Amino acid sequence: MRFRIGLVTGLAAGYVLGAQAGRERYEQIRRWFRQATGNAKVQEMAERSKEAAGEAGRKGAEAVQRGVSRVGSSVKDRLGNGHGDVEVQQLGI
Repeated sequence: MRFRIGLVTGLAAGYVLGAQAGRERYEQIRRWFRQATGNAKVQEMAERSKEAAGEAGRKGAEAVQRGVSRVGSSVKDRLGNGHGDVEVQQLGI
């Protein structure tokens, strides 16, 4: 019984002390993050990153669009130089 009381007391004390230390560390990290994000150079770099990501997205979309156009042209050519309806009708589809 003494062992259980000592174990429960030790666990409770560890929990309380650990929670307090955890909260202090959390607040420290939070302060550091606010300082870092408030820095003008960090904000400038974030803005550049947004612009670069937007440009990369536009280039990617253009590449996909070109690829789809090429595939569409290739399919039309294989079906009869853009007259796919005639070929499809002749096949009985």
